[in-house]
Amino acid sequence: MEEDVQDNPIAEADANPAPAVDLAAISLIIEALLLASDGPLSMEQLVRFVGSEFNLGKRELREALALVDARFSGTASELREVAGGWRVQVRPEYAEWVGRLWQEKPPKYSRALLETLALIVYRQPITRGEIEDVRGVAVSSNILRTLSERGWIRELGVKDVPGRPALFGTTSQFLDDFNLKTLDQLPALPDVKDLEQLEAALSKLGAGLAPTAVPAEEGDVDEQAAPPSAEPPADVVLH
Repeated sequence: MEEDVQDNPIAEADANPAPAVDLAAISLIIEALLLASDGPLSMEQLVRFVGSEFNLGKRELREALALVDARFSGTASELREVAGGWRVQVRPEYAEWVGRLWQEKPPKYSRALLETLALIVYRQPITRGEIEDVRGVAVSSNILRTLSERGWIRELGVKDVPGRPALFGTTSQFLDDFNLKTLDQLPALPDVKDLEQLEAALSKLGAGLAPTAVPAEEGDVDEQAAPPSAEPPADVVLH
C-alpha cells in the first residue's frame, strides 16, 4: 500500500523562488519618470508609481536611484535630491551655457528683496517688524508678496505679542529652488542682528546656490538699499 505524500509548501517555495528583480531596468523606468516630471519625485511617489508595480521597497528603489546617479557620472546632467524628492538637472557649471538658449537676460534680484529673504532664511520665524529693525527701513509689501508668490516664504503663524504680527519662514519650494534638502545644508552663520551680519548672510546665501531669477518689481528697491549684486546663473532642471 503506497503511503500518501503530503505537500510541503515550504519545499515548493524553495523550488520555485521568486524571479530576481532587474534593478537596471527599474532604474531606467525611474529615469524616464524623472525626465518627464514637472518637479522632484518623492520616495512616496516612486513607491506608488514603481514600487507597487514590482513589489519593491524603499531600499530597492534607492539602489535603483544609485544606478541612475551612476549613469549620469561624467555627463552634463546630475541626479539631485532636494526637499521635494529627486530630480534630474543640468550641472551648475553648464547653466550659463544653457542660459544662452533664451535671448532675454534674466532679471536681477533687488537688493531689498535679497536682504529680506536672507533675514527670513537665517532668523525664521521672524516678523516684518523684526526684519525692519535689522534693515533700518520699511519692508515693501511688494517684496513679501513676490517672495510669497514665488513660493519661497509663507506665514507660519503669529507672534504672541501685542498686535499678533505674522511670523514668516521658508518653504520646501525654497529648498528645491536653492538645491537644498534641508535648511541644515545652509552655511552656518551667527544670528543676524545688524547690517554687517546681514551682508554676511547675503554672501552665504548666494555662495554655491543658483536660484531661478526673480524680477525686481516696482517698490522692491528702497532709497537706502544698495544696487543689486550680480546674479548667479540659474540651474536648469530637465523635464
